[in-house]
Amino acid sequence: MNLAIIIYSNDPEVVWNAFRLGNTALGYDKTVSIFLLGKGVECLSLDSIKYNIREQLDYYEEYGGKLVGCDLCCELREDEMPFLREDLNCEMGSMQNLYDITMEADKVITF
Repeated sequence: MNLAIIIYSNDPEVVWNAFRLGNTALGYDKTVSIFLLGKGVECLSLDSIKYNIREQLDYYEEYGGKLVGCDLCCELREDEMPFLREDLNCEMGSMQNLYDITMEADKVITF
């Protein structure tokens, strides 16, 4: 099964749970793609002791999850977050990439 997760929230608990779901699916040998859209590209700035998003993201990448960030969404935040692309350290994509991910997926979940 191919799972697509779209994260467009900047609520720490929501983002943390989205990555936890992705990691759980990877544990069952599923293919998982996460696309960060809108406020979702801010995910690493939300990291805290309570919601350790960095840890979940590291697990996700270690176990083969695909992560794509919206390039335009990052560009729109460049003044406030100039190192956003570097911090995310993932493939940057467009609506075409998001379309492709959703068309290839058996299930699409949004957070």
